[in-house]
Amino acid sequence: MAETMWAVVVDDDAPLKLADVEKPTCGPSDVLVEIVTAGLNRADLVQRRGMYPPPPGASEIMGLECSGTIVALSSEVSGWAVGDRVCGLMAGGGYAEFAVVDQGSLFKIPDGMSFEEAGALPEVMMTVWANIFDRCQFKAGESLLIHGGTSGIGTMAIQMAKQAGAAKIMITAGTADKCTYAEKLGADIAINYREQDFEAIVRDAGGADVILDMVGGDYVQKNISAAKIGGRIVNIAYMQGPQVQLNLMPLMLKRLVLTGTTLRARPNDDKQRIRDAILADFWPAVLSGDIKPIIDTVYPFDQAEQAQAHMAKGGHIGKILLSRQQS
Repeated sequence: MAETMWAVVVDDDAPLKLADVEKPTCGPSDVLVEIVTAGLNRADLVQRRGMYPPPPGASEIMGLECSGTIVALSSEVSGWAVGDRVCGLMAGGGYAEFAVVDQGSLFKIPDGMSFEEAGALPEVMMTVWANIFDRCQFKAGESLLIHGGTSGIGTMAIQMAKQAGAAKIMITAGTADKCTYAEKLGADIAINYREQDFEAIVRDAGGADVILDMVGGDYVQKNISAAKIGGRIVNIAYMQGPQVQLNLMPLMLKRLVLTGTTLRARPNDDKQRIRDAILADFWPAVLSGDIKPIIDTVYPFDQAEQAQAHMAKGGHIGKILLSRQQS
């Protein structure tokens, strides 16, 4: 194999471009994947601005998830083989021709599923499980509020919560069309946050046991108000900013949990624990088609600049992908 590969690189304020870079090599528990698709995440945009660097030892190349084919693996890897079609999560390196992925963060692509469909699954499923089901201990019969309900994470959260027996799924989105889409996907209440007061609507609906928030800003106080007694609120991003002024008395009186997590920098064994839980609890629904990847747009890798601009505008529903195979 050649020692170089192409990758999408950042050059100061210039548009993203393809360039030759050094090909990665496998660590003890890694496989080398020849990439077909890479999923976009808002973390990529933040990293590009210099505010979300990769953890130590991770690739500087953007891209936290991919799909493709295993072309090499470490001698310590078991259960995987060259030629396997896989999708997986990594701490960086997805916007490229090849990437290394830890074996514990891999999923085997089901027969009949395309690389593009599979490429839309790893980050959203692992983020939803890690936050809603692990951190917040969501269980059947509870109510859930999802902000950004038609994002990649939001569309997956609706489906996984429905599979888990949610009593009520509520979402916020920014247009009537997005609200309608979320309802078709399984949301019971879809709130247009540009025209409606989600805080009042959720309270009138009995409140939320669990709230998944990626907005931050003044939503933090509103989430506290909208939560039920004993509710759990988790932040996975702060698109409106992390610095807020709060009245914390309701947090105490309602016995709430206010928490936050990231996935990228977790150790590999923790990511494997998350992957294994998804395989046990939700992968059967993927195989049956009851949980589906939701894809907004697919761009070729040499249009990564346009793909990120599309994500930054915020009008998409589901995942945005880079792909070597245009459908």
